[in-house]
Amino acid sequence: MGKLGKHLLTLAGTGVAVTCAAALSAGPALSAQQAPAPAAESPVAASPYLYNGWGSPPSPSEVQTASGIKDFTLGFILSDGGCNPAWDGTRPLDGQDKATVEEIRAGGGDVIPSIGGWSGNKLGEACTDAQSLAGAYQKVIDAYGLKAIDIDIESTEVENPESRNRVIEALKITKEANPGLKTVVTFGTTTTGPNENGKAMIAKAAEIGAEIDVWTQMPFDFNGSDMAQDTITTTDALKDLLKQSFGYDGAAAYAHAGISSMNGNTDQQGEHVDVAAFQKMADYAKQNGLGRFTFWSVNRDRPCTGGGADSCGGAEQQPWEFSGIVAGFAG
Repeated sequence: MGKLGKHLLTLAGTGVAVTCAAALSAGPALSAQQAPAPAAESPVAASPYLYNGWGSPPSPSEVQTASGIKDFTLGFILSDGGCNPAWDGTRPLDGQDKATVEEIRAGGGDVIPSIGGWSGNKLGEACTDAQSLAGAYQKVIDAYGLKAIDIDIESTEVENPESRNRVIEALKITKEANPGLKTVVTFGTTTTGPNENGKAMIAKAAEIGAEIDVWTQMPFDFNGSDMAQDTITTTDALKDLLKQSFGYDGAAAYAHAGISSMNGNTDQQGEHVDVAAFQKMADYAKQNGLGRFTFWSVNRDRPCTGGGADSCGGAEQQPWEFSGIVAGFAG
């Protein structure tokens, strides 16, 4: 996808730019009846991205109280140099980020970690086969007793067929080993639907019977001119592809589709998601029963008062207004 979905951020103290996996026998296509579980059972549906490794991240409990949001997607799990997961590739799973997980849960919410991102060492590339990659995912699941994981697959990890297929194969193994676990695949898109990398991932999942719960597109950094309408158009195209690939009916296809937008200014000059456009996206997602509606990122979900791109998005808004819109979405 080139640089679609790129968040163009820098990990504090690391200089790494980031964003906002054994061959398996072919399995049957998924039934049209297999839609994701309701939002109440997992943090998949409404969980904006919160990134501890960047700028001045807000207190999740403050955002929970002010906006009504409960769940968060936490970025980013990367490779520590080998086939082993670590936050930003450097912080251990039992370190400072565990306290964030505990704070969110104390506020009545839950977490879904985001594994991957634009830059840094990806587990899908560091792990040499699907079984070892699934083992790396399992370490994250076990560390926090997770109900869901998000694979944010971008850059070389999605562009390379070997690593792209490895991720899908590893997710199949991981779901089979963890009954009830929800899996999300997050990826870039075009204004008219998934690009060739996205289509290839969906085809691979259909080929081997990998039951991905939600395929979530990032409709930004994609030459959008009308961000609300372009997001709706590309999501409808994703829905149609899921129907064709898995035999879903329309409602089930929407339930397996998701949107991960970006609040305010995107990384592409001239692209901007204002509050009104984001509300239109939320209304569309709710009306059609999408499986996920989120955005990058809570760190930027506040008015600009002299801070940089790591503390605001440039939109005219109230503090935590985008998070509040996500809180009003029920997948």
